[in-house]
Amino acid sequence: MLCAKSTRPSRKEARGRRRKRLQSSWSAVAGHRFGSWTLLQTKNPSIQAVSSHRTPRRRGDHAMITTASRVPGNPPAAACFLRGFGLDVDAWQTEVLDSRQQRLLVNTCRKAGKSTVAALLALREALSTPQTHVMLLGRSHRRAYHLFKRFRSFHKRLGAPLLAERTRSELRLANGSLVASQPAIERSLRDYAKIDLLIVDDAARVADDLYRTAQVRVGLARGRAVCLTTPLGRRGFFYEAWRSGCDGWARLEVPAERIDRLPRPLCPNRRRVLGEAWYRQEFACAFEEVVGLIYPELSRSVVAALVPLGRSVGGIDFGLRNPFAAVWGVVDAAGVLWLSGEHYERERPLAYHLERLPRDVHWYADPSGAREIHELRYAGLKIERAARKRATIAAVRRRLEQGRLRLLEACCPTLLAETAQYRLDPAADYRRPLKEHDHMLDALRYLVSGIEE
Repeated sequence: MLCAKSTRPSRKEARGRRRKRLQSSWSAVAGHRFGSWTLLQTKNPSIQAVSSHRTPRRRGDHAMITTASRVPGNPPAAACFLRGFGLDVDAWQTEVLDSRQQRLLVNTCRKAGKSTVAALLALREALSTPQTHVMLLGRSHRRAYHLFKRFRSFHKRLGAPLLAERTRSELRLANGSLVASQPAIERSLRDYAKIDLLIVDDAARVADDLYRTAQVRVGLARGRAVCLTTPLGRRGFFYEAWRSGCDGWARLEVPAERIDRLPRPLCPNRRRVLGEAWYRQEFACAFEEVVGLIYPELSRSVVAALVPLGRSVGGIDFGLRNPFAAVWGVVDAAGVLWLSGEHYERERPLAYHLERLPRDVHWYADPSGAREIHELRYAGLKIERAARKRATIAAVRRRLEQGRLRLLEACCPTLLAETAQYRLDPAADYRRPLKEHDHMLDALRYLVSGIEE
């Protein structure tokens, strides 16, 4: 027996039709026009859309700079935009979304909602400003995926307006805007010629050289940069910019006391568990020295002096995805090691590093890099394998305690930055060092092991 074909659309077809209706209603409201903006409610009550008068856009203007404050009685645009998602709105979140600063530093406590604000800022900018390129920069692949997943969820809750194309890490809109989420790896940033809005999440954990690579693309596009983070010691570009307060950076501090969502009993409990220093860093936005530092004396060994006469020596830690690190100096007649230079790059071939290493130095290199040692030796460098043993950490500390290791002023900034973060692992009862922030310090260990054998 034949049955008549049902004319009722399937669930997939119904979702497709509903998405088209939402996109058409959004396009009719937002369109591709620019000028002064006011808030407008669309047919879908969960969507807060934008509308504009027919005012031509001038170079450098941004679509949502003007908020609903132009209309008496209306709340700011950012507040309405956040409430449209049913989110708990904090005052600092609306400040970040409403801000039009070219360079903004946001120093927040833990659990303040940094990732949420980063995703919403990217979404608002992409929808309201056609032909804009937004980059979400995470400290790792996992973090970048988490940011993009949150951005996509907010976009989907609006009905996926203006969606043109979507991949695992990029979303392109019909108005020409692009939102990309990438880890802080130089290889991931090379494909983007310009960035109109750079949003760096957990900025204190992003390497300085990678941030500078992204910042160059922002400068080429005359774009904006927003960096959000919880402090991580006294190091890195975020700490330097926050401390100096120069170069046009605006600053916003959000301690735990400003977050109404955090329960008040949380703070005393966390203070007892984490300790005073870690609590101030995690919840009071303070830049604290890290507990369990392995070389705390190294920062006090910086001197303003000329390079003495002596034997030129250096140490190398090989890397491609991880940085290639080299440090060199002079051992004088009294056996004191004076460090006078460093080289620190990632994602570069060995020939690139060879051009930047001094030739009159006796090098002690990472013993696991047999192929690299052979190639550098063939290229004319005097190089040999260093000893691989944990006792070299004690050898470096012994030199520091005896005053036989000196750093010439302004010669080794990366080495000093790593020193402020290289620490013992609390999960291992402080018995072994954490395998992070150690590439330049590994090169120093190879150097010290070589000259003491």
